[in-house]
Amino acid sequence: MGFLARDGAIYMTSYGKAQKVLNVRRNPRVAVMVEVGDHYAEFRGVMIRGRCEIIEDPVQVEMVIRESGRKRRPGETQVEPGALASASKRVVLKVIPEKIASWDHRKLGGAY
Repeated sequence: MGFLARDGAIYMTSYGKAQKVLNVRRNPRVAVMVEVGDHYAEFRGVMIRGRCEIIEDPVQVEMVIRESGRKRRPGETQVEPGALASASKRVVLKVIPEKIASWDHRKLGGAY
C-alpha cells in the first residue's frame, strides 16, 4: 500500500469495505512495516506498532489521495483519475505510532 507520513502519523487509504478496515473496526491495534532491498545484505526497514483511526470524512480522504499522489510523482499536479473517482468509497487509515523497531542489514557487512 502507498502511504503518507505526516505530523508523526502514517496515513493510507483503503476501500471502506476492505477486510483490513473491518479488522481495524474490531481491533484498532495495528502494525505497519516498510522494507527495502533486493538481497538479504541490503534489507533495511521499519516496523511501526500503534493504534489506527478510521477517518471517513470525504474531504480528508480526497486530501490524502491528492497528497499521496504528489509524493509518488513529485512535480505533477494531477492525481490519477481512478483514485479520485473511488474517493467516495474509501476511508483514511491513520496510524498513530506507539512502538518503532528498525533494522539495517547493510551494517552487517556481509556477515550473515
